[in-house]
Amino acid sequence: MNAADRAVRLQRHDAGERPFIVIWESTRACPLACLHCRAEAVPDRDPRELDTAAAKDLLDQVAAFGQPAPLFVITGGDPFQRPDLAGLIAYGRRIGVRVAVSPSGTPTLTEERLRAVHAAGASGISLSLDGSTAEVHDTFRGVPGVFRWTLDAWDTARVLGMKVQINTTVARHNLHDLPDIVRLVADHGAMLWSAFFLVPTGRGRGLGALTPAEVEDVLNFVYDVGLTVPAKTTEAHHFRRVALQRRILADAGDDHVAVLGLGPLYRELRERAAESGLDTRVRRVRRPPLDVNAGRGFVFVSHTGTVHPSGFLPLSAGSVRESPLTSIYRTSPLFTALRAPGMLQGRCGACEFRRVCGGSRSRAYGVTGDPFAEEPWCGYQPGSFPYQRELAGLLSGDGDEESPVRPRRAAAPGGKEHRVRQER
Repeated sequence: MNAADRAVRLQRHDAGERPFIVIWESTRACPLACLHCRAEAVPDRDPRELDTAAAKDLLDQVAAFGQPAPLFVITGGDPFQRPDLAGLIAYGRRIGVRVAVSPSGTPTLTEERLRAVHAAGASGISLSLDGSTAEVHDTFRGVPGVFRWTLDAWDTARVLGMKVQINTTVARHNLHDLPDIVRLVADHGAMLWSAFFLVPTGRGRGLGALTPAEVEDVLNFVYDVGLTVPAKTTEAHHFRRVALQRRILADAGDDHVAVLGLGPLYRELRERAAESGLDTRVRRVRRPPLDVNAGRGFVFVSHTGTVHPSGFLPLSAGSVRESPLTSIYRTSPLFTALRAPGMLQGRCGACEFRRVCGGSRSRAYGVTGDPFAEEPWCGYQPGSFPYQRELAGLLSGDGDEESPVRPRRAAAPGGKEHRVRQER
């Protein structure tokens, strides 16, 4: 089965052996005051941060996973608050670790600094765009001028030849603005647009939750615009379910709006996309979503070196100052349990899509305090999709290593299900 035919992409390597991506929170220092901030960023750097030597040691630990090494993303806070940023990027390049940077839209995001990280070998940058206008974006980010700084840096990075990913926090403030945001992505050009579905952690606890029905409408809208701009989701793992459902319904010639029970928000987003000039007809090969989840292909290292399945799942599995990242990722009870589908509870545990979805473990923890609880922002009832036979055939793959959806089962430690001690 070729890449264009896949509904969901698997990781190239066993997710229990190596992650696809390692995120490093290089600092919590940041001049912004974003309403959703996971890190609850502060103006000054923390003296407990990993220093340059410790950061290089972390890069060595990432390289120890083997080649090709996981993608290493330096985030924050604002990573430009670290004077050693370009040196760390260059060091990663020398040891065979691809490094990307996720800066904040602040006055530090200058052409000079972008040129420096590009020259050091950064594989790309990701920027946040949470509104199609300065009014919407700057209000969400808490500082006037951020929208303009972001657009200028975006255009500069593109001129330099850098790969640019645009991240949009999907929350109640911008639900109806999404088509215009995607219009900007199409106009300015980006390697990828990522719709990040809010997780109630940090300052994000104070923002209003979306209903499962609204989430379903937005996920289907993201699927539609994937024909116009390369699109993915973050912390909305049920997007992989939607991709499978839409693939099957399209093959059957069935109406996805009726079968999936999509609501008025979906219709409005589609209409506004058309009004804004977005063409959602087939224009490009769709980018299938990648099967990655907290602890299953994804690992987060904090500014002090503690290791977490996600930046939005604040349970610690150890510290890179004390144990190798390879060992923590492969053997810690928290990570191995998160890779075991049998640990999922509620509707997630009973769902036929659980091996390719699993729901947001971060949101489950943020809402319930249990990382194995059912996904709070998913309204799908297990077994309700009418094409179960077709789904089973797609889930089983065709027996080769390139089948679209056949993730490997990661056994819980000791070969049995168990409860994870929640270390903070």
